Amino acid sequence: MWVFLALSSAFVLGIYDVFKKLSVNGNAVFPVLFFSSLASAIAVVPIMIGSSLHPEFFKSIHIFVPSISLTEHLLILLKSVIVVSSWIFSFFALKNLPITIVAPIRSTSPIWTLIGAILIFNESLNVLQWLGVITTLLFFYLLSAAGKLEGIHFRRNKWIFFIIAGTLLAATSGLYDKFIIRKIDRLAVQSWFTIYQVLLLGPVLAITRYSIKKEKRIPFEWRWTIPAIGLVLLLTDFLYFYALSYEGAMISIISAIRRGGVVVAFITGALLFKEKNIRQKGLYLLGILAGILMISLGSA
Repeated sequence: MWVFLALSSAFVLGIYDVFKKLSVNGNAVFPVLFFSSLASAIAVVPIMIGSSLHPEFFKSIHIFVPSISLTEHLLILLKSVIVVSSWIFSFFALKNLPITIVAPIRSTSPIWTLIGAILIFNESLNVLQWLGVITTLLFFYLLSAAGKLEGIHFRRNKWIFFIIAGTLLAATSGLYDKFIIRKIDRLAVQSWFTIYQVLLLGPVLAITRYSIKKEKRIPFEWRWTIPAIGLVLLLTDFLYFYALSYEGAMISIISAIRRGGVVVAFITGALLFKEKNIRQKGLYLLGILAGILMISLGSA
């Protein structure tokens, strides 16, 4: 069941990436981040209040949010800091790079999750996992060569470093999720994370938006995809945390399956934004995903 939930989360995650690109393309990034997060919070707050006032009803429909301790709040706050930092890097990269470059780079996240598991949990790689790592890195290198055809030099383009930083932070969040989901109720994690992300992004928006002179600000344009980002994120995270909550669920496999969502983002983005070298980059993306699949099978 957790595999099906992970697959569903992957599909929705692909739609989420497309909505992000549509929202930040030629738009101010921090307002997009804030208002999409605010949409998530507005959807979650009634459930949190209802869980407090009518606990039995919300338990019966399986969306009950329990109260948690101060220590648990701090653990969720730390997750929020990690994720919001990842979003800031990723949103700026997505604004300034083709989605057909960003999506394959984001798909390498399971490699960094695996490396983190090796460093933190003293895991060792088997032959299949090593083949997966080598395959993924090889096609990542080929992707960088394809990027040069569009004037994107991986070593000199700061937005490439932004998306790599966002990907590394996302991998860190994946490892941390496995840790806290065993300690804290999954709906409490998702709900309070949604609240904390707004509280973190509010000051960031105020400082970055209003400390800059009006004539130098990047204009912000409201788009329907902005609140859609937050609502779709709620759905994909609900499916993701639900998958993680199953006994025997493997974070390495779930992370790999979720990366499959980049195929949805890649194909949809290619059609919407008419990007270049689609066939070549598509082959490299498939190579990266083949490497991720080998890592997953080696972890099973």
